[in-house]
Parts: sequence; C-alpha cells; structure tokens
Amino acid sequence: MKAVFLDAKTLGDDVDLSPIESVTGGLEKYDRTTPDQILERIRGFDTVLVNKVVLTREHFEACPELKTIAVVATGLNNIDQAAAKDHGIKVMNVTNYGRSTVAQHTMALMLALATRLLDYTRDVQAGRWGKSDMFCLMDHPIMELEGRTLGIVGYGDLGQGVAERAAAFGMKVLLGARPGQEPGVVDGYSRIPLDELLPQADVLSLHCLLTDETRDLIGARELKMMKPDSLLINTSRGGLVNEQALADALRAGEIGGAGFDVLTEEPPRNGNPLLADDIPNLIMTPHSAWASREARQRIVGITAVNLKSVL
Repeated sequence: MKAVFLDAKTLGDDVDLSPIESVTGGLEKYDRTTPDQILERIRGFDTVLVNKVVLTREHFEACPELKTIAVVATGLNNIDQAAAKDHGIKVMNVTNYGRSTVAQHTMALMLALATRLLDYTRDVQAGRWGKSDMFCLMDHPIMELEGRTLGIVGYGDLGQGVAERAAAFGMKVLLGARPGQEPGVVDGYSRIPLDELLPQADVLSLHCLLTDETRDLIGARELKMMKPDSLLINTSRGGLVNEQALADALRAGEIGGAGFDVLTEEPPRNGNPLLADDIPNLIMTPHSAWASREARQRIVGITAVNLKSVL
C-alpha cells in the first residue's frame, strides 16, 4: 500500500499517526493541499487519505492506480462517490469516534444557554455586580433543565450520547422523525413527527447529516412552532437550519436561545447572518465539538483498522 495524507494538519499536531503508518508501511503527509495541488500529490498512490480535501471524477480519471480513499472524518460530501464507484475505488470513512466529546459539547451549549452563563459573565466583567443594590444579579431568566423536554433529531451514536446525558439531568427525551422516517418507539423513547415535536420541546438538538431531505429542516415556519423560551442546539451540520430565519427569530424573541457549532460555510470567510453582534442569547463555537485529543486519536485508530481491512 502506497499512501498519502493530503491534509494531515486537520487532525492537529498532537495526534499520533503511527497506527496508520504501520498499516500502510509508511505515509507521505502534507499539512494542507490546495485544489491545484491535488493531482500532482496523488499521482502514483493507490491510497489517499483526506479530511476535507475535495476529490472529483477528474482526479480519478487522471489516476487509474488509485484504489482506496480513506476519509478521516464522518462526512463524505467532499468525495464524488458516484465517480469513485465508476472507477472501482473503495471509499471509507470514520464513524462512532466522537460520542463523548460531541455529547459533552452539546450539553455545554445547552447548560450555558439555560443558565445564561455568558450573559452573567459579561455582567460581572462590566462591573454590574459591584453596582448591584443586593447580593446577586437576576437580570437574565434561568431555565432549569430538570423536567424539561429535550427533542433529538438524529438518534445515531451522537444523539444517543446526548440522550444519556440529558437523562442524567432529569430531562424527558423525545425523538423527532426526520423526513422519510416512520414514527415509533426507539430505546424506549417515542419518535414522533417533527411538527408534533417542535411545540413540545424545551430544547431541540440536531444530530443528523445534511442531505437534500434535511437541508433547511428548521426554517422560519418551524421556528414559529417552537416555544418562545425554547433552545435550539446544532452540533451536527450547517444547513440543517436556515441561518437567516434563526437570526430573525432570535431577534424577535420567537425562541429563547441557540447554540451552534456549525455553519453553512466553514470557515465563514464571507460572513454569516449568525455572526451579527446584535443577536441575543446565541453562542457560536468554531466547529470544535469533535476536536478533543481523545476523539482525534480515535479517528486515527479507526482509520488504521479500515485500511487494514482492504489489505
């Protein structure tokens, strides 16, 4: 196996790539690869590893020796899978590596919003506590999560991890049926149509992939169906929520707050409606929910196992 990793820097400098190197018998590595560098860097290799580098039919036609693409991530939207199949190229990805870290990040966003953590921190930093006429500040309403209803859309490994942690906080969990999914009962949780879930959910957390069916899953119509103090969490994919509609809903007080780790364009070089500085009770993090060192090292291990399976 002759392997090259086109964007190794995306896993960070603190992970050990030796499990992959031992399976492949060595690994040529580039920190980053621009679109115009791809062809020259993959020629002569039968195995290409990528995280976010885009591989297309043009690359496959120019490199008939290419046999395997290992995506060191879950999403496969950067690979032309139909073209890969046409050229007999096996495409593999990594799943079930981030349950702990993504669920932890999801709960952190939920807790920070519910307790208005950032608002109270800013108040203290601005000196408002020192000027208070009593011992505390109570300017921002706090939501107690115990007894509240958490709606989860996407009950895979990550959604299950969030459900487990939410149960520890005494929350009631309901599942939302994605387009094409049948209602029913899963792991003792009721899965109901999204239109039925939205008015009931105190917190809605998204954990599904972005597809044609889930794009703009939550738009202006759906946001109006939610409770005015409800919270919306998205640590899954940008595009599941219409960002302009969410910005408008938060400004209008149609929902209580939102915590997002993803945007439709990453990095957001061209701006984004959710990056405006006048949106209340919104927390944005830079697609970092997956990025604990433990999770990134698990990606390496799973990739090595995947590659070993094709030897």
